[in-house]
Amino acid sequence: MLQRRRFLTLLAGATALPALPRAATAQAYPSRTITMVVPVSAGGALDTNARLVASGMSAALGQTVVIENVTGAAGSTGTGRIARSAPDGYSLLYGANVTHVLNPAVLNLNYDVVADFEPIALIGNTPWLFAVKNDLPVNDLKGLVGWLKANPDKATFGTAGQGSPSHIGGVLFQQVTGTTFQFIPYRGTAPVVPDLISGQIDMAILDPITSLPQFRGGKIKILAVMGKKRGSGSHDIPTADEQGVPGVYTEPWQGMWAPKGTPKDVLAKLNGAVVSALTDPAIRKKFADQSYELTPREQLTPEHLAKFHKEEMDKWFPIIKAAGIKAGG
Repeated sequence: MLQRRRFLTLLAGATALPALPRAATAQAYPSRTITMVVPVSAGGALDTNARLVASGMSAALGQTVVIENVTGAAGSTGTGRIARSAPDGYSLLYGANVTHVLNPAVLNLNYDVVADFEPIALIGNTPWLFAVKNDLPVNDLKGLVGWLKANPDKATFGTAGQGSPSHIGGVLFQQVTGTTFQFIPYRGTAPVVPDLISGQIDMAILDPITSLPQFRGGKIKILAVMGKKRGSGSHDIPTADEQGVPGVYTEPWQGMWAPKGTPKDVLAKLNGAVVSALTDPAIRKKFADQSYELTPREQLTPEHLAKFHKEEMDKWFPIIKAAGIKAGG
């Protein structure tokens, strides 16, 4: 009888053993390719930076993180796809202030940028630059404010389109300085530059990658860094604060989210992979080459992104509402 019991016990143990590896495998994350949606076309700053982060995350996770560009509706098409994706850690969003602050302020979205997402990390920001045509009779930002007040509504300001960071930055500049000028919308920041060089428009707020080469070549003037500190690639250009025009910040930022309900342990692994990517010296150098300011290590947490996101919405929503900005308006 005793021998029979031992036999049955051994048989049950042998039968159960194959199930253990399967159960362990089912719980392992990640076990397949992860897709990171970039809600704009390939080649721009958002896409370029997303690919840098994805490469570092792939190395940290031991699984490939592939980029999928899902364009349309100012980034809301791709953002909405992730909002409706399975919360399993295999579908991520590389978004920005456009997708998570400006779009909800000016568009009627079919998702909620807070309730439908789990924050992973704030990647960083790029302080943009206030540029003017060469023959505008000013050489600093305070002088520009004086000239604009002496010539109300005469100057033209190029933007990347209604509700874009350059447009919203211009609106903030008007509100803070009490100046007025005409907005001229373009299809992105790149088309603004030739007209600024030729003098067709008077001024614009531009990203460093677009504007610094033209400034270094003597084709335009850059009056100020529109951030809290000088940019990594523009140490010789003073901030607006330094010139007595405080608070006119235009610092488009980028962050990463997962669908709401993604398990906490999965979010922790994804956050750890982002930290690993952004502490890689080669990746950091590539960001610095674009005048991109990475988030300090101690702030690379989901909690910091959630707090920062709320602060940005609280800041920009009233500005956009007061200006009456609507998509396509």
